Amino acid sequence: MRSGAAPTGRNRNPWIAALTIGMLPLAQLGCQGLPRDQAKPAVRHGNSAARELAFAPTPVGDPLSGKPWITNLAAADLDGDGRVDIVLADSQANEVRWIRQTAPLTFVEQPIGTEIGAPSHVTAADADGDGDLDVLVASMGVLMPNNQKIGSVVLLRNQGSGTFVQELLLDQVARVTDVQAGDLDGDGDIDLAVAHFGYDEGEIRWMEQTPAGYTSHSLLQLSGTINAPIADFDGDGDLDIAAVVSQEWEEIRIFENDGRGGFQGRVIYGSGNEDFGSSGLSVQDLDLDGDPDLLYTNGDSFDYVPPGPRPWHGVQWLENTGQLKFTLHRVGDFPGAYSARGVDADGDRDRDLFVVSEFADWHDPKSISFGWFENQGSGSYQLHAIASAPTHLLCLDAADFDQDGHTDFVTGGVYFYPPFDRMARVVLWRNPGSQ
Repeated sequence: MRSGAAPTGRNRNPWIAALTIGMLPLAQLGCQGLPRDQAKPAVRHGNSAARELAFAPTPVGDPLSGKPWITNLAAADLDGDGRVDIVLADSQANEVRWIRQTAPLTFVEQPIGTEIGAPSHVTAADADGDGDLDVLVASMGVLMPNNQKIGSVVLLRNQGSGTFVQELLLDQVARVTDVQAGDLDGDGDIDLAVAHFGYDEGEIRWMEQTPAGYTSHSLLQLSGTINAPIADFDGDGDLDIAAVVSQEWEEIRIFENDGRGGFQGRVIYGSGNEDFGSSGLSVQDLDLDGDPDLLYTNGDSFDYVPPGPRPWHGVQWLENTGQLKFTLHRVGDFPGAYSARGVDADGDRDRDLFVVSEFADWHDPKSISFGWFENQGSGSYQLHAIASAPTHLLCLDAADFDQDGHTDFVTGGVYFYPPFDRMARVVLWRNPGSQ
């Protein structure tokens, strides 16, 4: 999310989006085949006689204390025991923490590493190629707007015995909001894509792993980048980088890889609304055609006083149609939409879309904090409410935590503005399957 005193459309700060959120100068071109901001929602609120999912929410990890700031989390088996754990960024404690599943559905929380200033995103990846999952951390330094070079990239190197060694890979840079891992130059080791939100000044870079450490290569000098996911978007066998840039820019860019770590950037979507509120971007094959699409939420509104929903908030996906062309599909309206995942949770072999809200109207007890858009085929989706509490949900991930064959979810909350009557820190939402 962003910070500011008025809805000016400038200098906004997604401190709350891991964060997984960003902005650039308004694009001259929109998505392939669609005028900018003209894609219509496939569905809005409504009821459906179709299958329902009755999730069972359970708080996991440490008990609630104060007002949590869980700015990001990820489901991952960090200890390799076959049970899914949770790694999270706790920006209130300035720590990365591990909620370890020590026995079936028994969770124990512990910190990993030492203090990290305002960790905004965590990525589980085998960064050193030794066969276990390390944790890459994007650190903003502080959550609130700041032009100082206080960001960093931290590696929590897994020692294979439930312990981690903390290493600083990059520091004294604009506040970092995302770090993703992949072999970007085709030399067999793991490189990094890094998003810097900064404040007035930000950047997108990739960090080349070399025998001597990491060498940085700048891709874009522009404030407001939230996420920088990696995938082979053009199908040529190497990894490209996508990025969503918020603030007044509200654009999505693709950086095409030449296979050797040379990148050419292009805008694939730009909103004409400076207050569009980009809040998250992730790679998922939503139409199951074998190529990577992009799932995109816009629900940020922290630059309004008080923060709250806007009529244009919602969920959309960009369909990869080949040759780095993408078609925008508006899935539906969802006030305060932040993190989203595409999952076949109802067992009908298509991808439904699950989403959480940070900025709904929390004074209304019926406002949805966690919902899902049921894929009804032919580009049609139906919104179902899962829960109205807890509120202020910023982050979401999906995995089969109880190993029953159904996809479960885990959410984290950030409570920076009232009301504070329905708070939770980390919640596991077990999926019993369609009813």
